[in-house]
Amino acid sequence: MTPIRQAARTARAGQELLQASGDVIARRLEIVAEAVRAPLKADLREMSLMGSEKVEALSASASVGLNAAASLAATTAAVAARETAAAQTALGSVLKAGNPAEAALAQGAWVTAAMSRAVSDGWAFGATMLKLQADALAPIHAAAVANAKRLKK
Repeated sequence: MTPIRQAARTARAGQELLQASGDVIARRLEIVAEAVRAPLKADLREMSLMGSEKVEALSASASVGLNAAASLAATTAAVAARETAAAQTALGSVLKAGNPAEAALAQGAWVTAAMSRAVSDGWAFGATMLKLQADALAPIHAAAVANAKRLKK
């Protein structure tokens, strides 16, 4: 999926989440009000779900975030190692150059390649962050949408 489509899909999911959350909150406030008016008729099952479902969805979301953070850290370390090696190779080429023009060419080749890798890495990082956002939102979205459907009168 392209980054643009991923972002659009996540934005739609965010909108659905907001709508579903509003519906769930409104209905659950009614349930709480009904429980205050008639405690013996309170919907204890639904009231107990109000907290446990949030904890479950937020835990799943946090797990996604932690796993992604670990993956990004590993990727960042690999990129740093790759760039360090490229810089060392470039420095060796500059030092081995027979004249200033060859040194400038070696340095220019390194700069051009480094900029290309930076752009590529930047796009990859952006795509990874879009996927992380979608994946972290998914369990919260799923819980809210399911609750909204279940609680409709």
